[in-house]
Amino acid sequence: MIRAAQVRAAQRRYQQIAPVLNEQSRRRFAALEAQALGRGGVSVMARITGLARSTIYRGFSDVRNKVTPPPGRIRREGAGRKKKAVEDPTILDDLKRLVEPETRGDPMRILLWTTRSLRNLARVLAKKRHKVSPTVVGNLLRELHYSLQANSKTKEGAQHIDRDAQFRYINTQATAFLNAGQPVISVDTKKKELVGNYKNNGREWRPKSTPDPVNVHDFIDPDLPRAVPYGVYDLADNVGWVSVGTDHDTASFAANAIRRWWLSMGRGRYAKAKRLMITADGGGSNGYRVRLWKVELQKLADELKFPVTVCHFPPGTSKWNKIEHRLFSFISINWRGKPLRTYRSIVQLIAATTTEAGLKVRAELDRSKYPKGVKVSDAQLGAVNLCRHTFHGDWNYTIAPRASLSSQQQRT
Repeated sequence: MIRAAQVRAAQRRYQQIAPVLNEQSRRRFAALEAQALGRGGVSVMARITGLARSTIYRGFSDVRNKVTPPPGRIRREGAGRKKKAVEDPTILDDLKRLVEPETRGDPMRILLWTTRSLRNLARVLAKKRHKVSPTVVGNLLRELHYSLQANSKTKEGAQHIDRDAQFRYINTQATAFLNAGQPVISVDTKKKELVGNYKNNGREWRPKSTPDPVNVHDFIDPDLPRAVPYGVYDLADNVGWVSVGTDHDTASFAANAIRRWWLSMGRGRYAKAKRLMITADGGGSNGYRVRLWKVELQKLADELKFPVTVCHFPPGTSKWNKIEHRLFSFISINWRGKPLRTYRSIVQLIAATTTEAGLKVRAELDRSKYPKGVKVSDAQLGAVNLCRHTFHGDWNYTIAPRASLSSQQQRT
């Protein structure tokens, strides 16, 4: 007969060792304790551990037969329940057909989401002779790269009628460039940052009760120094370049950042490049209406000696630009909670940004002056060798080097 003291002792031992037990060692421990308790030990250990009696008997079998799984595994090869998609090979295709008519998605096609509920999807699949629960439907949707999402306040303005068509056009152009081994870059200006002993949003690990002291106030003052990070992200290589400006964010500054990227990184990576594609926002220093942007790109194309194609994102869709979520977001994560006291520290923090996907970033300070309000005459704009694309020529255009023009073309 098992005494109460023995039960309490076994329970105490299990509570002490349970946190470090895995599936296999838990049933073996329970089996050994049951064996030590004697008759009725299996029932006692089933109550203490919550394991089924059959599981404890399996522990007896493991100990008796000295069963050991392959290295690095807890279960034997092939053990465990098979995935639903393996048991029912047609279920993924049927599920995809059900959700595709209701699918909404961003133009970068990172994630998809659906408005149908899991219960409704499970009910419809059951009518198609699939045995599936709402929980399993959720797992299958995640395998198909769907996610459950709420409304998101990201709409920045009125949606242009050609918004989706422009996204498709950008994807088509970028795919063609990348397939041909030609460089495609995403460009934009990151949020301007105050330089000094000011609070930077976010938190970092520090010794308890020793926060980094910063100024109480950071009132907006036009005379305070600001850093202007302009980024260039190489889609094919997953590398970034950031020019940290100390003056104004102008089209001249933007074009010079692209020039510095090419001289420092681009030409080494794309030694045989014959053209360059740039995806940019519709506004800001690289906006499609900015005359100086086109004039500065003409200078760049003349230096590169090959055409530069530009595709702008439609108004109100700047968040879809790849540089936002592949470069700038990780820079913000890297320097969160760190006061940006000097330009040097800003450059170092940007350059130290990495990701598990292999992102590498190079940053340099640009102390050149870029005055605002530079006027571009009609004659200067007319001298730009710009060819508008058939689809939305205001958003999509190619600027060819003027050196490649014939004398007759130059006269006209």
